[in-house]
Amino acid sequence: MSFNLLTLLDDIASTMDDVAVMTKLAMKKTGGIITDDLAVNVGQVDGVDPKDELPIVFKIFLGALVNKIIIIPFVLLLTYYSPVVLSYVLLFGGLYLCYEGGHKVVDKIFYKKEKTNTAIKNASVKDKTWGAIKTDFVLSIEIMVIAQSSISGDILNQALVLTVIGFLVSLLIYGLVAILVKIDDIGLHLVEKGYEKIGMFLVRLMPNIMKLLGIVGTVAMFIVGGGIFSHHFHFNFLSIEIIQNTIVGVIVGMASVAILSLISKLKITKKA
Repeated sequence: MSFNLLTLLDDIASTMDDVAVMTKLAMKKTGGIITDDLAVNVGQVDGVDPKDELPIVFKIFLGALVNKIIIIPFVLLLTYYSPVVLSYVLLFGGLYLCYEGGHKVVDKIFYKKEKTNTAIKNASVKDKTWGAIKTDFVLSIEIMVIAQSSISGDILNQALVLTVIGFLVSLLIYGLVAILVKIDDIGLHLVEKGYEKIGMFLVRLMPNIMKLLGIVGTVAMFIVGGGIFSHHFHFNFLSIEIIQNTIVGVIVGMASVAILSLISKLKITKKA
């Protein structure tokens, strides 16, 4: 009896060790999308009434956990029964990321900031919350698929790894979002307490952090989306992978934006 118990405990310890190793590897692989997810979600909360910021972040966090609960079984089932379909799901997600990156670049170049800011301010709290949850759903598919592609073992081990990753990613992203959206409030609080220099530094820092995260998020979209295309089509024209993936991502993103814009114009012309 004691021998069986020791064997069971040893198996459990071995499984947990495998899960820890694979989780670490998968987290490295999904780093780009995690950065993108963080940047996108900070942007969703930007412009909200300060008292609503943390409740919104918490609701998005809960929605993100539900997303993972839906996505993980879906990814595992496709892995075992239709890996070809899964590869095309991943490719479609890569196209989406490239398109979103291209769309952001086009908006920055051709559209005024005032329009974007007005749209953000006019969006309701409910719209912002659901918009963030829907965006998280798409990005979560990419995170789970990429994570699953970097792990091995039986289905139980893979399910455990993906569950751990799903929870850690959500906690990391929305924990950081909660901290970032409160930096200016912390600054104002410090000013009230007499620490004016540090407080005003934090208040002025927040807009710069938002701009930086916007740039990082857009670049991450191109890198991750381009990487998916490079892997799927076996591109290998540059020795530095990150530059190759960025170039592919930009080309795919701008091409998809151009094609969709052309289709939209043709539809308007036909109606006229």
